[in-house]
Parts: sequence; structure tokens; C-alpha cells
Amino acid sequence: MCGLKVNQNVLTKQLRVKRILLDQLKTLYEEAYRYFDPRREPPPVEVRFYPYVGINHTIRARDGRIYVRVGDICSEMPLACHRGLAYILVGKLLRKRIPPGAREVYNAYIRSEPVREAAAESKRTRGTKVVTTSKGTVYDLDEIFGRLNVAYFGGVIERPTLTWSQRRTYRILGHHDAVHDHITISRSLDSMDVPRFVVEYVLFHEMLHIAHPTRHVNGRRYNHTAAFRRDEKRFSHYAQAEKWIEQNVRRLKRQARRR
Repeated sequence: MCGLKVNQNVLTKQLRVKRILLDQLKTLYEEAYRYFDPRREPPPVEVRFYPYVGINHTIRARDGRIYVRVGDICSEMPLACHRGLAYILVGKLLRKRIPPGAREVYNAYIRSEPVREAAAESKRTRGTKVVTTSKGTVYDLDEIFGRLNVAYFGGVIERPTLTWSQRRTYRILGHHDAVHDHITISRSLDSMDVPRFVVEYVLFHEMLHIAHPTRHVNGRRYNHTAAFRRDEKRFSHYAQAEKWIEQNVRRLKRQARRR
């Protein structure tokens, strides 16, 4: 019984601390609203933490109220950073220019190593990936990966999960997800109208993200380093593939929209 009482006291204290924090955040969002629209009294604001995947936040105006959901990964973020986030979200809601310094103070926190690691862990445990098949109607990603691996990487790249996208896309033709060890290639490229060297090039590009992992320097992410770009040009049909994609992006867009 004594242990149960202690646990209840701890839980009660934690809830009280959380309520105090949420009240403080509510005040910050009211402050931000007054900054952008000083002539009007802020509508009622409700703030709560939400278990989003990674670092995500939302703000919505509905029925005369403002609802803010802050990703729970930022539940221990300093108030100064919460103030920056409040100005960012309210500014977006009201379509106003974000004041100087707001993004910087918030970004300094979310780009820190502990927060990046927490975000990656959140994606691993909460995120989901749609996996269709690596064997398309025309092209087999497993077969292409194997050939590229031997030809350009000495066979040392461990095979990630390879899949064609669920839908045809044109803005993003390939994507590498390091958290889930996953490469997705746009289904738009699985066609007799698309030369094989284009599919190979897009997959090769994503494989380079495995060979050249993202670098973090002073809180900034670098996905396409000088070494990455140098190795990208080693692809035997680099110029032809780049030219084909540039010339056919509109056609891919039309085809994607018809589906």
C-alpha cells in the first residue's frame, strides 16, 4: 500500500507539472496571436502534446478556437524555444511573416544531437512504411540493385528493403529512408517507355545515400555532399539520364494525374 501511495503522489506531481507547462504554452500562443493581430483579442487557445511520428506540430482554427498539437518529442523543450515555435505556427495560421529569431531559436533545439536521435527512434517505433513489391511489371529492383552494387560499390552495400511506390509520382522519383533501411522508386518509372538506364540512375542515386550518409554540421543537414555529387557522376549514363528526366517530367506528371 505504501508503494502504491508513493506512485500515486509521483503521478499527481507529474500531472500538475504538465498542467502548469500547458498553461504557460497557452500564454505563449496568445502572446504570438497579439503580436500578429494586436487589434483583436486572441480566441480561446487549447494546447496539448501529441504522439506524432518524428518532429511534427499542427495548429488549426475551428469554431472560434485555436487548437495546437505539439509533438511530444518537444515536451521538454525550453520555453524560449516553445516561444519561437508559437510564433512560427501562429504566423503560418494567420499567413504572416515570421519575426526574426523565432526560427533560429526553435531550429537550434530540434537540430541538436539528442533531439535528432529521439526523432529517429520515434520514426523507428511509430512510423510505418508501405511496401508493395520490388518486382515491377517491367523492371526488377532486386536485379538492378545487385548489378549496380557489384559495378559501382564492390558489392559491399547491404541490400535494404526495395519497393516500387504505391502510386505513380513525378516530383520524387526515388527516396531512401535510413531509419527504416528502405528505398522506394516511383512506379512511374516501371514502364516500357522509360529507358532502363533511367531506372538504374535513380536507384543508383538512392544507393549513394547509403554510401554517403547524411552529415550534420552545426545543426545543418547535408544530404548531397561534394563527395556524393562526385560519385554520382560516375554513373555511366549520368548525362543521358539527367537529360531524359528533365525532358520527360511533364509527361510523367500527366500520367500520374490520370491515375
